[in-house]
Amino acid sequence: MLVKLNYLCALMLTLTVALVRGQELNKSCNVDSDAGICMALKDCPEVYSILEKGNGPEGLSSEDTEFLRKKHCGFDGNTPLVCCSNVKITSNIGFDVSYLLPDPDKGECGIDTSNRIYGGEITLIDEYPWMVLLRYKKPGNRFGFHCGGVLINSNYVLTASHCVNGRDIPVDWSLHQVRLGEHTVGQDPDCDGDDCAPTPQDILIEERIPHPNYIPTSRNQVNDIALLRLSSQAVYSDFVKPICLPRDPYLIQNSFVGQSMDVAGWGKTESVSASNVKLKVRVNGVSKDSCNAIYRRQNVQIGDSQICAGGEKGKDSCRGDSGGPLVALNNRGRRPYWFLVGLVSFGPSPCGMEGWPGVYTRCSSFVDWISQTIRP
Repeated sequence: MLVKLNYLCALMLTLTVALVRGQELNKSCNVDSDAGICMALKDCPEVYSILEKGNGPEGLSSEDTEFLRKKHCGFDGNTPLVCCSNVKITSNIGFDVSYLLPDPDKGECGIDTSNRIYGGEITLIDEYPWMVLLRYKKPGNRFGFHCGGVLINSNYVLTASHCVNGRDIPVDWSLHQVRLGEHTVGQDPDCDGDDCAPTPQDILIEERIPHPNYIPTSRNQVNDIALLRLSSQAVYSDFVKPICLPRDPYLIQNSFVGQSMDVAGWGKTESVSASNVKLKVRVNGVSKDSCNAIYRRQNVQIGDSQICAGGEKGKDSCRGDSGGPLVALNNRGRRPYWFLVGLVSFGPSPCGMEGWPGVYTRCSSFVDWISQTIRP
């Protein structure tokens, strides 16, 4: 009871400040140059531990009160919020989930407003707004797009590790930039009648973070996932939005066998080595046992952190699509949203061989790693 009374006193002291500089739940905040996330008091151990000192005979010191005054950042209804530098919490589904990840239930990710036409191959200009192109710098100050990725928040892109430190990347290439909001490479603006997209955002890569357990020379390509931290924040629009990560227990446990999913990219097609237009294809999930029966012929073992999809002749992700997203629509919960099932990892050569599904990194296996690795 004493803790509650002391905290109420602290809140009275900080109420005016909170009204002036109040933050939104889960948004970035800063106290004395210490970056954090504005979150519920009960979820922030560094602040709550100070309040627990009020149980002692001396109560809260003046330093403690000042600390609380600075940390207080508003209310979510009647719940007090504090600026917490520890941005990781433990969810009720058994792994860490960062407050830096957008919330599907609040409509912060996975929103595709395009009037999508199934069965087509060319995407609409605002379709898959989380799609990213990776740009490499080559000798002679030349540049080229050779991999894909997916935007997961305003600071981070997710891609395949083999696009970052893969064995096939020439030693004189460097991963330089990401491009957001692109549809047709070399065309600006991209328009659909009178509806035109803004100029794509080209953002330098500040940090490249391949998964620590990825082995570039491995035939199995397990842990083929990497994070790219952007040098400046992506600006959201109808053409640039983050994808949701699979955090719902149902999505985590889903095998996706027989389920329809979409894969998109600017990769190789039947007629050209790369497409300048963002393309899409619909593929169905394939069981791990069936996939292993096929890839065992190549001495490749598919693991639990991988997922297989496709195998229909002429319908596949392909070279240049590497790192791009395999997505599905979740109709459960408060509102439908698109979420990231997997990242394009590897497949048969040539692409689109009947009976040979593509192999994707299963993203639900890495949400814990992602949430522990990203920062404000």
